[in-house]
Amino acid sequence: MINRVFLDHPQSVDETYLEHAAFAGKFSGRLFLAAFAAAVHAVIPCLFEKTASRMIADMYAKTHNRGQ
Repeated sequence: MINRVFLDHPQSVDETYLEHAAFAGKFSGRLFLAAFAAAVHAVIPCLFEKTASRMIADMYAKTHNRGQ
């Protein structure tokens, strides 16, 4: 049960539990920043015109095909 809950997924992307936690934590922080940029852009359209989409594209590139 412990393996299934905490270790199977990190191993599937060739990471330890702590490496995966650090990656996911950083990813989460970047998502919050992208969301903030998008929210500001919604109110003031001339600000952060491509910031959120650029951040998301970069995050996708870093996660696409991980563990394959």
